[in-house]
Formats: sequence, C-alpha cells, structure tokens
Amino acid sequence: MINRLYRMTLLLSFLLLISYVDAQNTKELEGRWDLTIEKDGKSLPSWLEIKHSGINTLVGRFVYTMGSARPISVVKVDDQGNFRFAIPPQWEGGAEDMIFTGKLDDAQLSGSMIYTDGSVSSWTGKRAPVLPHNDSPKWGKPIEVFNGKDLTGWHVTGENQWIVKDGILTSPKSGSNLLTNQKFFDFKLVAEFRYPENGNSGIYLRGRYEVQIEDGKGKEPSDIYFGGIYGFLTPNEMAAGDPGTWQRYEITLIGSRVTIVANGKAIITDQSIPGITGGALDSDEGAPGSMFIQGDHGPVEFRKFVVTPVVE
Repeated sequence: MINRLYRMTLLLSFLLLISYVDAQNTKELEGRWDLTIEKDGKSLPSWLEIKHSGINTLVGRFVYTMGSARPISVVKVDDQGNFRFAIPPQWEGGAEDMIFTGKLDDAQLSGSMIYTDGSVSSWTGKRAPVLPHNDSPKWGKPIEVFNGKDLTGWHVTGENQWIVKDGILTSPKSGSNLLTNQKFFDFKLVAEFRYPENGNSGIYLRGRYEVQIEDGKGKEPSDIYFGGIYGFLTPNEMAAGDPGTWQRYEITLIGSRVTIVANGKAIITDQSIPGITGGALDSDEGAPGSMFIQGDHGPVEFRKFVVTPVVE
C-alpha cells in the first residue's frame, strides 16, 4: 500500500513538472498583443490576449476589426511553439469559425487567419505597450473641435453625410465616420449629443476605444450599451436619458485608464481599458490618435465636442 502511494506521488509530481515545463515554454506568449491583419489589400487592426487558466491551459480574448471582445476557450501550442485557436463568427458573414495559427519569433507574432468564408490572410502582432499613467497632469487650453459653424477641423472616411445646421453637427443617416484632424493622447472630452429612438453611435477615443452611444434607458448596464467601453468595461449603472433629449459625456483618458461621467453620474471610474475595440482606426496603442464619431450606424447629433489635452 505504501509503495503504491509512493508511486502515485511520484507520478503526480512528474505530471506537475511537465505542466510546469509547458507553462514555462508558453510563458512568452502570455500577455496582450496589438495585431494587424492583411486582408483584401487592407491593413485591419485587431487585438489578442493570452493567459493561463490553471496549471497548463492557455485561454484568451480576441477583438477582430469589428464587433466586441470575445473569449478564446483554449489556445493550443505544439512542441515547436506553434499556436492555434478558433473564434466563432460574430458579425462576420459565413458560418465557419475563424481559425488562427501563429508563432512567436524575436518578440513578434506572425501567422495566418482562415476567415469564415475560407479565405486566408496573414497577420502580425507586437506586444501591446504598458501606457504610463500621469497622476498629476498639467492641462492645456480647451479646444472646441466642433466650432458650431462648419466641419473645419474634421474629415470623413468616405462620402460625407455630415452637415451643420443651426449650430448642430448632424449625421442625418447612416454613412461615413467623422474624424478629428488633430490627434490626441491624454485628454478630457466633453461631448453633448442627441439620438432618436433606437439610436446607435459611438465616440472613439484616440480612434481606438469606443464609448458606446445607444438608446439604452431602462436596460441593464452592459459593455455594449450606453456608456460602456465596447466589449470591455461595463458602467456601474444605466445613465441614459430619453431618446430625443440632449445628453452629456465627460470623459478623461490618461494612459489606459478612463473615467466616464454620463449625464452627471460617474459610471466608470479610473478603470483600465484592456485593448482596442472593434472598429478602431489602427492598433498602434502607444501613439496619439484622432477622435472619431461613429456615423455608419444611424442618425446622431452633437452640439458640443470640446477636448482639453494634457500638455505634460
């Protein structure tokens, strides 16, 4: 009986050692990665997180060029260091999983993606930067990015449907996104906006992190509803007003940490944004970026868009 217990103990120790070695071999894969997918002649931003679950299982999260962050149930790694994972379709056309294969080489990821329609694309990835947090920022002068008169200081991503009427910046129908010419890094933003019933839009901070604008009054708070960082951060309460009324966001972004006050209520306080959200302009998280207003979902109006940058 003693010998049997001894052998079982040795076997368990051996299995734990193998798990430890496997964990050590895959440790460099763990973390957050800013990806770029080359598909149909375009460079598409994406994001990946890999981490351990328990002793020897790798799991993660993934953000494609559209949609929200979605879980990866398992990341499989072979003895050559090649890894593989699959993602069910979300907003993509087709019914098949997207399948990713890749390898880490010289601190860079690279690999291929089989899309839901069977087409194959290549991708590369670099480790997402740890953005410094300034605890005592010096604020510059407020910039009225929307001047109340015209689209000076803005540009669109395609055919323009945006107009200014009676001092209000308006997207009367679904169309192009509207981007600031100026790029920002750390800042405060005050935006006042209005949407119709069932309205849906958003503001992208640095062009990478969407703060959702959506007709959400009466709904439970969610990361995909009013005031959420799309797919990542859920507000602590639903602060949406009635559709057709003017509403207000006061947003502070320093490093990766964001605070959102919606209609006078602090709904997200000093929380870290894990990575880019679907629809981002790029995945270069360490660089300043344009702010943009989502115009490809439905009508939305703005009467104020004021950015106060951190100058040091």
